[in-house]
Amino acid sequence: MSDQQPTFAELGVAAEIVEALGESGIERVFSIQELTLPLALAGRDLIGQARTGMGKTFAFGVPLLDRVFDDAAIEELDGTPRALVITPTRELAVQVSEDLTLAASKTPVRLTTIYGGRPYDEQLNALEAGVDVVVGTPGRLLDLHERGDLVLDRVAILVLDEADEMLDLGFLPDIQRLWGALSQPLQTMLFSATMPAPILKLAREMMNKPVHIRAESADSSQLHDTTKQVVFVSHKMDKPEVVARVLQADGRGRTIIFTRTKRTAAEVAEDVARRGFAVGSVHGDLGQSARERSLEAFRKGDVEILVATDVAARGIDVDDVTHVINYQTPDDPMTYVHRIGRTGRAGRTGTAVTLVGFDETGKWKIISDELGLDMPEPPSWFSTSPELFDALSIPEDAKSSVGPAREVHGIPKRSGGEGQKQRSRSRSGSGSRSRSGRRR
Repeated sequence: MSDQQPTFAELGVAAEIVEALGESGIERVFSIQELTLPLALAGRDLIGQARTGMGKTFAFGVPLLDRVFDDAAIEELDGTPRALVITPTRELAVQVSEDLTLAASKTPVRLTTIYGGRPYDEQLNALEAGVDVVVGTPGRLLDLHERGDLVLDRVAILVLDEADEMLDLGFLPDIQRLWGALSQPLQTMLFSATMPAPILKLAREMMNKPVHIRAESADSSQLHDTTKQVVFVSHKMDKPEVVARVLQADGRGRTIIFTRTKRTAAEVAEDVARRGFAVGSVHGDLGQSARERSLEAFRKGDVEILVATDVAARGIDVDDVTHVINYQTPDDPMTYVHRIGRTGRAGRTGTAVTLVGFDETGKWKIISDELGLDMPEPPSWFSTSPELFDALSIPEDAKSSVGPAREVHGIPKRSGGEGQKQRSRSRSGSGSRSRSGRRR
């Protein structure tokens, strides 16, 4: 008897979707997909809980497309949306939309992505031309609905992706208003890495007897077993030199460097580029087009290093990230889980390196204790420490730089160029902020 996971075809997914996934080498399901697909295909409400990188997008995306495409319980497609997927960030909306577009490529299902920071006209044109599935962020979705441009009364499937992150970003009122606008008999799928009390309350009030599915046991580790964690105290002034050495480690491929602040993200990206590395950056002080260029370059492999802040990183869904570097210690344990969950995905191995500043040791102790890492007092290493070289398989001849200085991918030199956001109030009509001032 085979111990392999079943295929999408064996779970009853439409042949057109199976064919589209197969052309990208996707045939067998992950655990969360195996558990959710039979229920979701039958139209049941469900709550899916799994760690980052466990295949949540196709867990809801495949049954959503299957039902929109070929389920008698859903009205025939007429150009008004039949499914709505809500995500907390622009980057995640783009990634989810790309995955669903791939899976729907052999079907007539039309998708569009709606989020702030982009011109209204292109999104209005897409809606006017007719769409069947809408993926977007709460603020812009609600804005277009209240203007009468986004018709929601035919939506039969609602997905809330990364619900815990939407709670953290203050989007819960917007979610409730969008949810309340859906009048059809509704299938709802809520996916989240964690289940804080407000999310569970929302599910109890709004969902129809949802089945709560976990991809692993409730007491299993929140971290991938395939991820090696290397943690040490690093002096603030030495961190750039440490990063330069880590980036020369044997076997390093795609790498994400996390920072807490937008300013630090910009500084680290520029420093890494000056040292001769090809690097992109994603943070809130960049214009949307610059962020999208960096993400696309990273996904394609045009750059192998991406510097990101935590919110922006929710849209980075790349399976073969070999290294994550926490340039600054995360603010809390769940942020640490989300960051290092970018590597060691889909059964691959990965390495997570955390540089704990001398002023961050207390914060790190809380993370170590809550996650049971047994590393409350990490060692102090420098960029020249043999322990650093040994722990990460860094060649002995690794230097401060690897070649001539470069520019950060897709970002002009600082001269008010296109990459930097305009901060004047003249942009207020662009839809880049909601009425409450939140970034959408």
